[in-house]
Amino acid sequence: MPSIHFFKEDTTYNLPNKLKVKTWIRNTISAEGFTLDEMNIVFCSDEYLLEINQKYLDHDTFTDIITFDNSEVHKQITSDIFISIERVRENTKLFKTSIYDEVCRIMVHGTLHLLGYGDKSKLEKTKMTEKEDFYLSKRIF
Repeated sequence: MPSIHFFKEDTTYNLPNKLKVKTWIRNTISAEGFTLDEMNIVFCSDEYLLEINQKYLDHDTFTDIITFDNSEVHKQITSDIFISIERVRENTKLFKTSIYDEVCRIMVHGTLHLLGYGDKSKLEKTKMTEKEDFYLSKRIF
């Protein structure tokens, strides 16, 4: 059975509706023609994610998400996704949204990266945002 696991590191954030979120993420992956092997989503602090950014990506900046694609089989997702709850909270102020909705957007953003979507160019960012909005509209919770 494909699995999605949620963890916390250096944060007290608890994701509501975990089972529905798992189904939503699985449905997103399936709709794009991929299968899920395993996905670990780690909610953490800015400092925790900064350390990962420095150690593994050689970036010295805060970010809201880092997605590691550990897949070894084509179109089968195996990954670790790290999400800074502090950055998410900042995003809620900027985008005038709830923390839950922003966490969902960030989770689907990381998932879309695993499905082959980029966000480096303006065109890629536009497509990514369209896909985020589309899959957010598919939430059943």
